[in-house]
Amino acid sequence: MKIVITGSLGNVAKPLAQQLIAEGHDITIISSNESKKSEIESLGAKAAIGSITDLNFLIETFKENDTAFLMTPPNMGFQNIVENTINAGKNYAEALKQTGLKRVVMLSSIGVESPIENGPIKGLHFIEKFYNELENTSVTFLRAGYFYINFFNDIPLIKNAGIIGANFPENVEIPLVHPKDIAKVAAQELVKNSESKNVRYIVSDVRSGSDFAKVFGSAIRKLELPWVEFKDEDSLNGMLQAGLPQEIADLYTEMGRGIRTGVVQKDFVEHGSVVDGEIKLEEFAKEFADKFNA
Repeated sequence: MKIVITGSLGNVAKPLAQQLIAEGHDITIISSNESKKSEIESLGAKAAIGSITDLNFLIETFKENDTAFLMTPPNMGFQNIVENTINAGKNYAEALKQTGLKRVVMLSSIGVESPIENGPIKGLHFIEKFYNELENTSVTFLRAGYFYINFFNDIPLIKNAGIIGANFPENVEIPLVHPKDIAKVAAQELVKNSESKNVRYIVSDVRSGSDFAKVFGSAIRKLELPWVEFKDEDSLNGMLQAGLPQEIADLYTEMGRGIRTGVVQKDFVEHGSVVDGEIKLEEFAKEFADKFNA
């Protein structure tokens, strides 16, 4: 099968490409970075170097392929992030219309059913709508949990202040996912024969803030590591002081608020709270400790 993968050699795209290549599929990887070309080819894939904002590039790349794994970067620039994400989704949808690609797996997210109070996720809300309107393309909306690897951003806070936390309390349970679990499920979905639109959640574990403090603290030998709930304003200011651009900090503060109020978790719970990923928090904590000690 001829399959296009977006996301360059990122945390999901690379293991996905490796699995599909091992299964004998013909893989094309889209990357905006010319320097990735040789590494992509060394995996046994074709490299399509260009921007997902370039509709003609997408059309040429999608032509004569059978399926595609489509994702948008988590931060499309430092300004107008949500708008840029939505526009990238429009480009994908238009390229799908013009090429008649029959099968797509979209990397989406928990919380996507809400257009508000979910930070950067809201762009995906609109992209799902674009894909739902495609008449001749079957789509699996792969709604992923909160990425484990986002916790790497907490390492400076732990080192400098001896705490871990966010603007939601320690008892709120959050659906989590490892990128490798996403890749496994995406590989399954891409080769399915389907003529419909469907939603599949990919979540590896569901845990609380107190669990994060306990499990990560144990892994890095800081057994008394506390979870601290920040006020929204303090959370925002902390991110700004850490060097995040204003718009990104605003969006992540909003997402934390959505986790606190349950907006982000709501659709996952209403769809049955299925947890079928393999990598649990304790296993990821080994990666966290390696990063912390590096």
